[in-house]
Amino acid sequence: MGLAIGNALIRQGAHVGFADLKPAPTDLSDGPGEHFYSEGDLTDESFVKQAIDSTSSRFGGLDYLINTAGVLWFDRDMSVTEMDMNVWDQVMAINVKSFALTARHSVPHLKRRGGGAMVHFSSIDATGGDVPTQDAYGASKAAVIRLAKSLAIQFAADDIRSNIILPGGTMTPMQDRWMGDEDAQKRAAGYVPLGRLGTTDDMADACLFLLSDAARYITGVELPVDGGITARV
Repeated sequence: MGLAIGNALIRQGAHVGFADLKPAPTDLSDGPGEHFYSEGDLTDESFVKQAIDSTSSRFGGLDYLINTAGVLWFDRDMSVTEMDMNVWDQVMAINVKSFALTARHSVPHLKRRGGGAMVHFSSIDATGGDVPTQDAYGASKAAVIRLAKSLAIQFAADDIRSNIILPGGTMTPMQDRWMGDEDAQKRAAGYVPLGRLGTTDDMADACLFLLSDAARYITGVELPVDGGITARV
């Protein structure tokens, strides 16, 4: 999702700083915007500060923050009555602490620009329980909502907006259980009122709307991008 959003921004002429634990992808957009890639651990505050400061310095400031980092470990994340609590700590660090750190070090740059916008990716899984469960993932994504709303209130006077996207089932490497299994994809799509799984472009379009001036009077909201799943009673 982060790659799709970054590429969409680059195609519209924005300069984008990426940060991830993995090496730079080979399919970054070739413009007209520029990109800057930092490889490192987003749970490491020193790395986060360096990546954000370097991006701001390279491009003359910072206007937006998009938080998409996350893990969903089906093989290790389960009920809190059974799971290894070290896994709980790891999921919380990656899914929540990284967002806190990026916000911590982005806000001063956004203030210097006279405002800006943040979009944080949670999940529809944050809104209720399920079986089988991934308790650490669900709890971490609920924490993202609370953090994002707090940031919206704290920095509204600085004209910094903070919103949340709640993706439904989306075809990304995180959902590799569906990759190459058309029957599994059809079963999953069968739960979606719009009749299909989401794409990274669906998420990018929603994110760019929330970043844009068209959303200038929107802050602190949760936007489900889920094909209608959360509308079910």
